[in-house]
Amino acid sequence: SRHLVGPPDPISHLRPVIYDDVPRPPPPSLLKHPYSLAEFDPEPPLGTGAYDIRWKLERQQLDDLDQNFWLDSNIRFEGGKEAVLASLPPTATPVDKEEALSEFYKQWVMQETDRTEQYTREWRARNVSCIVLAARVAVGRLGRMITFWR
Repeated sequence: SRHLVGPPDPISHLRPVIYDDVPRPPPPSLLKHPYSLAEFDPEPPLGTGAYDIRWKLERQQLDDLDQNFWLDSNIRFEGGKEAVLASLPPTATPVDKEEALSEFYKQWVMQETDRTEQYTREWRARNVSCIVLAARVAVGRLGRMITFWR
């Protein structure tokens, strides 16, 4: 499969992955049938096994976790930075602004440490889970290839 990388989000600054292997809906059928005939296919299409679907869902959920964390973090950071700059008198010099922002950055890092560490632990655990599922998918595909060539 070939995945693409989209343009960066203007707030989170993350570049989204555009997956080309998401399950596609079945083509429309001229025959109307009360059941999904794909249910009864003895050989399901490649990429629709339990591990494949679970891996694709977890991969998307991991991307969503990442996007949501950085979107929220950057919105709050920019809001705090703007509040600090707005609190300075109009006569503030560039040095005054630098000192105020330096203090803000220090406070921000201290304030966000626990939240960032919690996010990092969650992201790593989910990433390991995705890697394990991807390995299972790859092993399953290899097994199907070996069976095919027998």
